[in-house]
This record gives sequence, structure tokens and C-alpha cells, in this order.
Amino acid sequence: MASVPLPSTKGELVDLSSLRRRVVVYAYPRTGRPGVENPDGWDMIPGARGCTPQSCSFRDHFAELTALGVDHLFGLSTQDPEYQREAAERLHLPFSILSDDQLNLTRAMNLPTFETAGMTLLKRFTLVIDDGVVKHVFYPVFPPDRSAADLIDWLSKKT
Repeated sequence: MASVPLPSTKGELVDLSSLRRRVVVYAYPRTGRPGVENPDGWDMIPGARGCTPQSCSFRDHFAELTALGVDHLFGLSTQDPEYQREAAERLHLPFSILSDDQLNLTRAMNLPTFETAGMTLLKRFTLVIDDGVVKHVFYPVFPPDRSAADLIDWLSKKT
């Protein structure tokens, strides 16, 4: 795992490579805001829709994930921390969202991206990281709202 500190919605820098025990990071393209239109053609981009349902599924399964040994859970997108903070508060997420708005982690790890409306956005994936080492990757992730349940199924078979 690359050592790249990222700003979180809780106002701290998080270096995923330095966290001990099990870390899960789910990446998504971008969350929208109520009353604000998505970029033109958003609904036609395969895998673009579903960021809010994906985050809500991780929120709803948070206790179960913790019980299955997830010590740290993070969302990840290339949106800036202020934009992410609004979504984290609105969705009542019990975990932080990390911002790779400078694309430092994306470049260091060659993470999958796509571009639209002048934005470089992450494709949807989930990383399972143990003591700073990526142990498993879920990619592609579909449908987005099953992402947490798919992780739970995988973790249940590992314990």
C-alpha cells in the first residue's frame, strides 16, 4: 500500500499504509447533492450511479463489519473534503470519507479512473488492507448497494 496521507471528513490526515489491523476502503466516483444536477450524461456512464446507496449500505452494515474484524472503514473519492463532509453529515456516516482530490493515491497505486465533465473520478472498488498490505480487491463492484453485503459474505468465509 502506498504511503499517501489523505484528508478525511473528520479533519485529520489518514495514511492507510500506517494503520494497523484490518482496514476496508470502498471507492466510488462521486456523491451528488440534493437539488444539484449531475454532470451531463452521468446516467449513461456504466457504474456511475449508486454512490449514495453504496455509502448507505456501508453505514447500515457498520456494526456487522466491525463484528467481523474491520477495525477501520473509509469511503474514498476524488471530491474535495468539504464536499465530502456535506455528504457524510447528510447520510449520517459513522466513518470518515477520504479525499484523493489531488490524485496522489490514485497515481501512486494506479487506481482505476474515468473522466467526465473535466473531472477524474475513481471507478468503484473495495480494498481489504491488513497492516498496510492490500490483501483483497473487489473490482468491479456491481450493484453498488450490494457492496457491503458482498464484503460481509467474503469476511464471513474468512473467519
